[in-house]
Amino acid sequence: MITFVGAGPGAEDLITVRGQRLLQEADIVIYAGSLVNPGLLSLCREDCKVYNSAVMTLEEVLDVMTAGQAEGNEIVRLHTGDPCLYGAIREQMDALEENGIPYEVCPGVSSFCGAAAALGAEYTLPGISQSVVITRMAGRTPVPDRESIASFAAHQATMVIFLSTGMLRALSAELIRGGYPSDTPAAIVYKATWPEEKVLRCTVDALEETAREAGVTKTALIVVGRILEDEYERSKLYDPSFTTEFRRAVHLKAPVEEQK
Repeated sequence: MITFVGAGPGAEDLITVRGQRLLQEADIVIYAGSLVNPGLLSLCREDCKVYNSAVMTLEEVLDVMTAGQAEGNEIVRLHTGDPCLYGAIREQMDALEENGIPYEVCPGVSSFCGAAAALGAEYTLPGISQSVVITRMAGRTPVPDRESIASFAAHQATMVIFLSTGMLRALSAELIRGGYPSDTPAAIVYKATWPEEKVLRCTVDALEETAREAGVTKTALIVVGRILEDEYERSKLYDPSFTTEFRRAVHLKAPVEEQK
């Protein structure tokens, strides 16, 4: 069996229990060396064969998988965060299916979750935003026109932007062009959950300057939206006047001075 495993956002103890077990049992591990915390490899057995996919092509990765499967090995393909986001796993899974090789996916904690934790933020605040847009600027991998930063910015939803730290001036311009006021709160979260994590708070128009002053050039997420401010509506979930499946509403009496 080949298992695609999410390594989590960075911290070694943020891999799932299942992912940890799979690494401990693996005969072969192919890990994304440019992003995955190498400390996770300490979970592997001494006789485990380890490959760094950062220096491999898709064809070379598949060759290791195919040869390992033919020998009856347990193989872990270790991706950063959760493999479903910018993990390039579909092309690997399609190739495995074409060759009749079984696989499964073990999900992981995405870095956008790690960024929220670092910020002490809730992406979906009542009265502010109930949607989260996960996207990126166009680079060597193009982005469809209908998914441009400006088109998403028009919705004023919370945005979490991957793979765009080297294009912050253009990102600011696109966010503002799409409808975010220039003073909209923003944050740059560098290497969320890693020991060297940095949280840089700013506004949409100051993204490039903020990153430059902190020396951040890559491996960061950009979070944009009014959820980074202090105003929001109270959730109905725990509101005493709101009936749920598990409890009935309680109508609180007004203070004595208000009743007079």
